[in-house]
Order: sequence, then C-alpha cells, then structure tokens
Amino acid sequence: MTAAAQSVGALQEALRTHSRVLPRGAGTKSALSVPADGVTSLDLGGHCGIVDYDPAELTFTARAGTPVREVETALSAERQHLPFDPPWRDATLGGVVAAGTSGPASYRHGGVRDFVIGVDFLDGTGTLVHGGGRVVKNAAGFDLPKLMVGSMGRLGILVALTFKVFPRPEAWTTIRAQSADLESALEQARHLARGPITLDALELEPPGRLWIRVSGPPRTLAPRCERLIRMLDADIERFDGHADARIWSAAREVAWAPAGAAVVKAALTPSRVATLDAELVVAGAARRYSRAATVAWIAWPPQRSLAELDRLLGRHGLTGLALTGPAGSGLLGARTGGAFAHRVRRALDPDDRFPEV
Repeated sequence: MTAAAQSVGALQEALRTHSRVLPRGAGTKSALSVPADGVTSLDLGGHCGIVDYDPAELTFTARAGTPVREVETALSAERQHLPFDPPWRDATLGGVVAAGTSGPASYRHGGVRDFVIGVDFLDGTGTLVHGGGRVVKNAAGFDLPKLMVGSMGRLGILVALTFKVFPRPEAWTTIRAQSADLESALEQARHLARGPITLDALELEPPGRLWIRVSGPPRTLAPRCERLIRMLDADIERFDGHADARIWSAAREVAWAPAGAAVVKAALTPSRVATLDAELVVAGAARRYSRAATVAWIAWPPQRSLAELDRLLGRHGLTGLALTGPAGSGLLGARTGGAFAHRVRRALDPDDRFPEV
C-alpha cells in the first residue's frame, strides 16, 4: 500500500492512520525504500521544493522530497555546490540523509553528516521535531541532524533539511594512473594520501587503476598536476573540462555497476582491501574503493544471494548497507548499535511504527 503526501499535515495524518509506515523518496535506493508486507509506503515525492536559500550565508533549506538535481541547479546559478557529491542526482535530499550516502568529493570535504546542519522530522507519534538550525554556527541541544544521517527512515520521517554549501571551484582536472596490480595501486594511494597535494577525490578501480581529481584556479592546476604526476609510478592520462566532468558524473551515478546488481556500501580500512577484494573477485562482484580505499562500493551479482555477502562482510568484521537490490536488505555483515541504539529508537518511535532494518 502507498500513501502520498504533499504537506506535513498530510504526512502526520498518514502516519497516525497506518500502523506501520516507511518513507520513500525517488526510489533510487530500492533496498531501503520498498516496504515489506503489512508496511505502508509514504511517498514524499510531492513534498518538495527549496524553502530558503541564502547564497551569502552559504546555506539553504529544502523539503525532504526535493531532488538533488534541483538543488544543484539552484546552487550552480550562484557558483556554489554540494561538496559531498551525493550519489544519484535523481535521489531526494531526504533519501541522501537517510541512507548517509556521499560521493567521491567527500574524500576532501567530508560526508553528508558534515554538511547537514538542520532537520525537521516526524517521530513515530506524528510529532514534528526540530533539530539544529539554519545557520552554520549552531551548538544548541542534541545533534539531531547527525543522528538522522544513516537512519534509513527507521527513526522518523524527514520533512525538511538545512545544509551548508561551498563555493564551486573554478576548474577541475582528473588524472588516471594505471598500476600493474592492486597492491601497487594501494601503495600509490597511500603515498598520495600522505602527500603534500590536496586532492578532491581518490578512487581505486580494481585491479590497479586510480582516479585522482584536483581543483582550483586554472593557472594553478597545471603545475600541481605536473607535481602530482611526478609522485606517481604508473601509466598516466589526464582529463580536463567535459571529459573530467563525465568521469565523475558516471562515478556519482554508480554507472560502473552492472544492471541488476545489488549496490552495497561498506566502511573499511586500506589494510583490509586486498583480502576482501580477493573474495569479491571469486564471487564475481564488481567493486570500487572510494575515499582512498576507506569505503567499498560493491555491486553484488543478481544471481547470488545477499546472504552470501552478509557472511563475507561478517568474516571481515565489516558492516555494509544495501542500497539497491531486494527490498528490506538493509544492514549486512557485522552489526553495531546495541542497547543504546535500541533506547534511541524506543524514544523516537515508542509505538513501533517504523520497521526495523
């Protein structure tokens, strides 16, 4: 069953009418937004639009159903942008926060939790809760905006969000560095991460390809890139302008994932990449390691059960989150949270309106 709502009042009424509910935005993360039997899907697609945007203060507020694409168009007109690169431009802001998804540029700037500064959400009783504010310097009360990052719609229904933004760089350049194998590429990535040059993005495409992005005034990019290339022991190709933009647009859209694959993200450390990758190769999974190999993006083959990936991640002590794939997949691998997470959930959803992951 699906219930659509275009206002906070309508959402409150739907929440009180149905015994169990799950919010849904654009549906780009199907594993989190398709409800199980007996759960009503609350469609927030109509609850959209930018409420307030102050370019001088580098902040904006928008309703949760607002597509990332719409926000980026408005910001671009003022030469500003969302620095954490939210994946899937058709995704809604509420979905980005609920799933905690950040893209390649989060290597330099930080993830979505570093940029959301205010939230309005409905708790399990239908009460409208305000957290944070509309200014960057706001230290009052419990940090509810960060609590809602990665909540997967299980702690409340996000209705409005406030973000800080950054000025858009004048130009970007991408360097593709091809090493002989995975270990060589990992060593190059470690070298770059410790190096003196500030990188916007550092991605590893197995087995041995690094994608490196830098930004700044055009007059400074050439000498920085030349210095960066001298640091690399690999075959090099450089991309500028539209070619650079196409590379990172495809990365944000997870275009490397085969059709039908379940896309899963998992936090890890570079020291674990080699052993994890060996098992993923055997399983036939496509993968990409983001943020200097501290985040794994895994495209799990549709012919294999996600239970296999659950066990695989568990053996490595990793926690994954299924973003696309079978409905209700949710968390995979090692579970975290425990008693404290249970108490938070009970406080915000005493009547158990939101399904557990």
